[in-house]
Amino acid sequence: MEASLELLKITGYTDAEFQKPFKGNPYSVMINPESIKWDRSIEYNHQQAPDSSSGSQKYQSTPSDKLSFDIVIDCTGIVDSKRMDLTAEIEALKSIVYTYNGDIHRPNFVKVQWGKDIVFKGVLGSFDTSYTFFRPDGSPLRAKISLAFSQYISVKTLEKKQKKASPDVSHLVTVVEGMSLPQLCQNIWNDDANYVQVAQFNDLNKFRNLKGIERLVFPPIIQP
Repeated sequence: MEASLELLKITGYTDAEFQKPFKGNPYSVMINPESIKWDRSIEYNHQQAPDSSSGSQKYQSTPSDKLSFDIVIDCTGIVDSKRMDLTAEIEALKSIVYTYNGDIHRPNFVKVQWGKDIVFKGVLGSFDTSYTFFRPDGSPLRAKISLAFSQYISVKTLEKKQKKASPDVSHLVTVVEGMSLPQLCQNIWNDDANYVQVAQFNDLNKFRNLKGIERLVFPPIIQP
């Protein structure tokens, strides 16, 4: 028995926690996209060391993920004889991802899902429409929609992830005389294993005798 074709679905939500679905059904694409681009990146500060031809890279931030793909809406009747109104199809999609929602004073939050592996929660960045096939009278029958989304994580969710003692957030620490860098790491994170990264971030060539140093920045630590 062949498995049924699973179509990519786009669901609107009226809350930042993605718990309250927007009225109506999710939008199911007519034809699954040929490809999906999921962008992840890390930003660094590039600093030139004195008397050196090479620069150092210090972690700055991890921007939000980006998701982009194209879908084709075909209302010729070849794909689905029940979905032949191109204007209605585009409006249904727009109402979920683009149209201003007066109840929440902004467009909806959006979840894009295709199977179990591709689940992306975010907000719309762009919605570009290219009409590609027409009736003799000029009315369009087919369109390519290029969609781009940015990941959205609510403040509430961030607060849960970024606990005060978490290695995922930055700390500005006043150095106590007599303490070593591993001891400070132990105090901040209950783990002294990351002292080498802290030393590199602060351009330190020592980690035991911190005399003459008033404050240190303990950066977010990217876990392996």
